[in-house]
Amino acid sequence: MYLEIVSPEATLFSGEVTSVAVPGVMGEFEMLNNHAPVVSLLKEGNVKINGNITLEEEVEAKFNKTDKGFWLPINSGTIEMKDNKVIVLAD
Repeated sequence: MYLEIVSPEATLFSGEVTSVAVPGVMGEFEMLNNHAPVVSLLKEGNVKINGNITLEEEVEAKFNKTDKGFWLPINSGTIEMKDNKVIVLAD
């Protein structure tokens, strides 16, 4: 699936991923390929992305690396998943 993470300052990530986990206001949830359409508010927490991911040098410091992928701390935001495209608007 294709993921875009956008902040007020810049696009932090755009590319193919295998999964995305986000801190929804009702709890954390994860999306995989062919997930049902979703629109949700996000609360403070981490956006976790897994897959063969390459980050741009100018945003790499905002992410933390794990053995499976990366996670990005956010204060709040929104997410939309539709047709295997995920857009995260993050603060």
